[in-house]
Amino acid sequence: MNSQLTYEELSGLMRSSAGVRVEQATLERDPETPFAEYGLDSLGLLGIIGELENRRGTSIAGDVDGCRTPHAFVDAVNASLAKGA
Repeated sequence: MNSQLTYEELSGLMRSSAGVRVEQATLERDPETPFAEYGLDSLGLLGIIGELENRRGTSIAGDVDGCRTPHAFVDAVNASLAKGA
């Protein structure tokens, strides 16, 4: 598995962890669209973070739970993963 979070993986996590269906292409085309517009709330985001931590076997540090857009979330997660590498 790629150590970096991708929009493809985020799309799958949104579906499996929060029940929110957003296609990878949509996230890539409009990465600054707020999660709220997709119907993803803070609890859903926490579920995604928890699943990511389980998959990667490491804590995701930083203010990732405060990210409001896919772009900010992917950047924050990848920065955290890079520090932990």
